[in-house]
Amino acid sequence: MDYGIVLFTSDRGITPASAARAAEAAGFATFYVPEHTHIPVKRESPHPRTGDASLPDDRYSRTLDPWVALATAAAVTTRIRLSTAVALPVESDPITLAKTIASLDHLSGGRVTLGTGFGWNVDELTDHGVPGNRRRTALREYLEAMSALWTEEEASYAGEFVSFGPSWAWPKPVQAHIPVLLGAGPTVKTFRWIARHTDGWITTPADSDLDGHVALLKEIWRDEGREGAPRICALGERPDPGRLAHLDSLGVTETIFGLPDRAPEEVEAWIGRLAGKLGLGEAAVQPVSS
Repeated sequence: MDYGIVLFTSDRGITPASAARAAEAAGFATFYVPEHTHIPVKRESPHPRTGDASLPDDRYSRTLDPWVALATAAAVTTRIRLSTAVALPVESDPITLAKTIASLDHLSGGRVTLGTGFGWNVDELTDHGVPGNRRRTALREYLEAMSALWTEEEASYAGEFVSFGPSWAWPKPVQAHIPVLLGAGPTVKTFRWIARHTDGWITTPADSDLDGHVALLKEIWRDEGREGAPRICALGERPDPGRLAHLDSLGVTETIFGLPDRAPEEVEAWIGRLAGKLGLGEAAVQPVSS
């Protein structure tokens, strides 16, 4: 089982480049950042953790662009994978976003994973012209269209939210297939969507019954005719040896730890202490197969 780090980026505290460099040196496998383009002040969507319009962290409205953040991280690292937890593709133009991700994969030597989500903040999606009740369809179309641009010499797509005629688009990603993960709550509907359209699941911090959820996802994965096993990234766990060993036995492929909102030097020290608890070193970083 691999270990990853997620930095809730903002315009204060440690930079993504510094955090990623420290995480790579400490032996972590993946560096994650989130995405919110903006937070509407007045909204109907409750936050999943607070249950109302209040936010648990002011960084929600201060979040850096994830692809710019990961590009700065790519420039100062050589091995750690670069991912989002999670990005919201439907809040961008799909052709432009496909170019951005392909460029990052090209320049980083094939280190990108796309962690994506449907988006809990329906009001945010609405400002981007995406109806909340169509966000699953929109995301599916975005992923399909971007995959076409990444893999086909003359790509085209026709859908409800994405449509373009035969087109050339380079660079192509270094990876033959950019891994796609979905971060969402554990329901049968969501697991079926994961099995049909992605490579695996990123849990939410609220997920408690991972034994049952992992078993259900694997069952649906097989029912949908998928070979192998889904990638499963557990978010919000603690570095407890017994718990981590149990997650590994379940088939969890990576456990992701969130960085504290502290001064840069404190965050770097925190990364080092966590790596020590996990028994990591530079040799622990192994590239994920594409």
